[in-house]
Amino acid sequence: MENFAPCILIPVYRHGKACVEVVENILQYNMPIILVDDGNAEETKACLRQIKENHPQIELVTLARNQGKGGAFKAGVIRAKELGYSHILQVDADGQHDNTKIPFFAEKSRENPKKMICGYPEYDESAPGHRKGGHKFANTWCAIITWSNKIIDALCGFRMYPVEPTYRFVTKKAFDKRMGFDVEILIQLMWAGVDVEFYPVKVTYPSDGISNFHAFRDNVRISWVFTRLCCKMIVMSPVLLWRKIFK
Repeated sequence: MENFAPCILIPVYRHGKACVEVVENILQYNMPIILVDDGNAEETKACLRQIKENHPQIELVTLARNQGKGGAFKAGVIRAKELGYSHILQVDADGQHDNTKIPFFAEKSRENPKKMICGYPEYDESAPGHRKGGHKFANTWCAIITWSNKIIDALCGFRMYPVEPTYRFVTKKAFDKRMGFDVEILIQLMWAGVDVEFYPVKVTYPSDGISNFHAFRDNVRISWVFTRLCCKMIVMSPVLLWRKIFK
């Protein structure tokens, strides 16, 4: 692809110390990095300032207040568009994903520039049972809503997006900006005609890691996202049927 210009986008909330290590580990891949400070407290802000001081080439976007993962992602996409990048690799700041997969995902994106290149988790023994169950629940609903088995995992945050359709989505659509975000953007972009490929990514849950996931509150949010998308799917069913028949 001509003008293939990918960057790495890392939304950061409360994972300042972990993010320092993540950034140090991924600098070897020589891809531009955009960090989004999602309205953090001073401890995390200090870590992000340290990263910026040590690596001035890294772009730091600062939000005045916490806007959630989707809100931080939106701010990063807008900045990536302004800087002329063609693709965004979303990487979580907590370091739970195997970031050695970055070159592989970038190459797959170069080969298939109009597609989303998404990770699905390969868990080790550290993975909590409720996390695995949550992923299975989400994946089942995605199959129903999209009339497709293409979505292998709806919640893994290791993904590469083409900037243009992603920018249109985050600037023109209303969407869940917190824990329902990964599900919503995946399904909405698929409905908009963006195809998807999935590849495995090893996932580790550190015993002393900080989680921004709150079981009751965030499961309610994700369930509400699926409810909205299901209602939209019913309205769109003639279009989905047409695509199914004539794809």
